Amino acid sequence: MADRRVVITGMGVVTALGDTLADLWNSIVAGRSGIKTIEGFDTSAYPVRIGGEISDFNPENLLDKREIKRQDRFALFALVSAIHALDDSGLDLNQIDRQRCGVIIGSGIGGLSELEKEHTKLIERGPGRVSPFCVPKLMVNAASANVSIHYNLYGINSAAVTACASAAHAIGMAYRHIKSNEADMIITGGSEAALTRLGLASFCALKSLSQRNDEPAKASRPFDRDRDGFVLSEGAGILVLEDYETARKRGARIYAEMLGYGMTGDGLHLTAPAPDGDGAHQAMRQAIKTAGINNEKIDYINAHGTGTELNDISETAAIKNLFGTRAKKVPISSTKSHLGHLLGASGGVELVITALAMQHSVIPPTINLENPDPQCDLDYTPLEAREAKINYAMSNSFGFGGHNAVLVIGKV
Repeated sequence: MADRRVVITGMGVVTALGDTLADLWNSIVAGRSGIKTIEGFDTSAYPVRIGGEISDFNPENLLDKREIKRQDRFALFALVSAIHALDDSGLDLNQIDRQRCGVIIGSGIGGLSELEKEHTKLIERGPGRVSPFCVPKLMVNAASANVSIHYNLYGINSAAVTACASAAHAIGMAYRHIKSNEADMIITGGSEAALTRLGLASFCALKSLSQRNDEPAKASRPFDRDRDGFVLSEGAGILVLEDYETARKRGARIYAEMLGYGMTGDGLHLTAPAPDGDGAHQAMRQAIKTAGINNEKIDYINAHGTGTELNDISETAAIKNLFGTRAKKVPISSTKSHLGHLLGASGGVELVITALAMQHSVIPPTINLENPDPQCDLDYTPLEAREAKINYAMSNSFGFGGHNAVLVIGKV
């Protein structure tokens, strides 16, 4: 693998806490929650009526009606976030080789709302009424494809589908392609729009969601003994990764350097993590090793931290196994406490937050952590943000199927 440095030069988001970096970051630092009662469809028959819903999404400001009509909500989240990220990067596409620029965007589920809509047509009106755009809209690779088409990029174009690790795997793949000199710039991250009738019903059936309907803002409670499940959310987090020398020569603002990527499988269960966290532990170890640093250098961990009992305990065990006696000294937070769980988009949004934490020298808080679970006894930065210098940070993403992906970034 060529020894090329890879940096983050642009970032864009669509979240329940806003679609600008400033809105997202200010809300995180202030300890605000984006969880609320779902308004997009009737939830009266559901045991769960809350989520990280984006109720003010307005792609018409950036895209024409024809482009919007041909894309599912999850793909539109990705495209709008990509537009924000590329604008943020200051990159002039007319000055670069588009054959060397690509897109890799992950999603755990893809176009679920399109599938629901067209299935309803099939049942109620017959097969002749199903849209010819059904497959192009629901396929998971539609996000990366539409971003590539929008910008006429001819390089690497792919998608990662590994449940809640999808975005992190997409970013890790992009990092490796640039590092090995197969690309100069890749738009990457994740997008998800599974907060639909079927999506909510499915996760309710799994009994994995919080039912704190009367207190939406307090429902997502990672590492807290009173947690009762995660909160289903939607959105996207997209980053522009670029070769360092190219970025430096054009005077780009650099958020952080991509340094390490680790990926493993639990090989155990389709939905439950390994109780001892060994797969997560090994992924973190790999990421640190490829970053060329040691455990002592990690100043902050953005945890996967879903707010489910099995995940929180497993991730805590993994961190303890990796860091040993230093585990309790490493600041950790779960920003899912603010945003809920964006499934395949989580790793993208959370790496954006991690890079902003590094830039601002602030550890984001884990809100709602009022009564720590005795089995989760690390420093999760409860309730309030904390100033701290961050030179190296880690972002964890673990998905159904035993998929583990870990990213390490460093200050430039």
